[in-house]
Amino acid sequence: MYLPKPYENFSKNYPQVLKDYQQLGKSCREAGPLDPKCQDLIKLGIAIGANSRGAVMSSVRKALASGSTPEEITHAVFLSLTTTGFPNMIAALGWVNEVLAKYLDKK
Repeated sequence: MYLPKPYENFSKNYPQVLKDYQQLGKSCREAGPLDPKCQDLIKLGIAIGANSRGAVMSSVRKALASGSTPEEITHAVFLSLTTTGFPNMIAALGWVNEVLAKYLDKK
């Protein structure tokens, strides 16, 4: 799995903080009834709203791993249009397409 260099550096320098952060994420995922695929699509939407390239790309990889199709992921991006605006949606679509291109090349 791809990990950005800043993440690797952070994990090396602050392993306990990372461990606590990962546990919080696990606890949040387990706190309700949503299945992993739904959770990953929701997290993609949140990442799009935050206009975070890294989070969008990471969310796409996680959504694919949990069973989302490229079409479902693209639909989630389109849903952001009326909430976050056209420029934000277009940026997110570009980031998503970067990940999907690599994913489809591997198939």
